[in-house]
Amino acid sequence: MNTKQNIVLIDYGAGNVQSVKFALNRLGYEAQLSEDADVIQQADKVIFPGVGEASSTMEILKEKKLDQIISKLTQPVLGICLGMQLLCGANEEGFTEGIGVFDVPVLKFPSSVKVPQIGWNQIKQLKSPLFEEIAENEYMYLVHSFYIPKNNYAIATSFYGFDYCTAIQKDNFYGVQFHPEKSSLAGEKLLDNFLKL
Repeated sequence: MNTKQNIVLIDYGAGNVQSVKFALNRLGYEAQLSEDADVIQQADKVIFPGVGEASSTMEILKEKKLDQIISKLTQPVLGICLGMQLLCGANEEGFTEGIGVFDVPVLKFPSSVKVPQIGWNQIKQLKSPLFEEIAENEYMYLVHSFYIPKNNYAIATSFYGFDYCTAIQKDNFYGVQFHPEKSSLAGEKLLDNFLKL
């Protein structure tokens, strides 16, 4: 196992940063937290975690100019939960504009389903090295009120009243709506797969 990688977690005050760091530690990897542009740009792998509200988080990222840094990264980048949503475009949460790596919207779940979706849900239509050795219909842990509709970047979907996108990929950018750091062995496997890309 290559544990000597330079792994950086973008640190802008997201609630799940430490739990992601601990999950990586369990896999034998050390990661550093940083909001420093140079440190982030020099990383081998970048993880963009997220728990919170979209518009206030975008304000923090813009203040630190991290939105501009993130969009120009060329190494593998993994957005988690809000981190994935902020890599997209127009976001109905706080009617904010995301970083725009993926030109897809982030929408509020309709009133026909219970919001937020909290708990375990199956992921399917898996198509990426990110899901190597992860079974079709595996369960992952989710907590969210906003979702990304199915689109051309989708590498996994889930069903919650309707099919929607739970993972996306474009070039070196990956995003997952679920929390791999809270998704038991399958989630740890996904993190391990990302670090081996």
